[in-house]
Amino acid sequence: MPNIKSAKKRVITSAKKAENNNVITTRTKTSIKKFIKEVETGNKEAATEKLNVAVKNIDKAASSGLIHENKAAREKSRLTKMRNNMQ
Repeated sequence: MPNIKSAKKRVITSAKKAENNNVITTRTKTSIKKFIKEVETGNKEAATEKLNVAVKNIDKAASSGLIHENKAAREKSRLTKMRNNMQ
């Protein structure tokens, strides 16, 4: 544990930030998994709704710097392609 006041504050803020980042990352991964599950079941309307949620979460993760902009674009493209190729 740090002894300096500013270092103590930094530990607290880092912990809060890490927790928030963890929430956003987990939410993004979960929304992608839910979308893929809908694609596998073949429900196009539900898949479209889940795609919108997944894209929103991916954008939020990219804007906060958790994932790179190029990775966000690649993920969105891949998911959109999956939905477009549904029967």
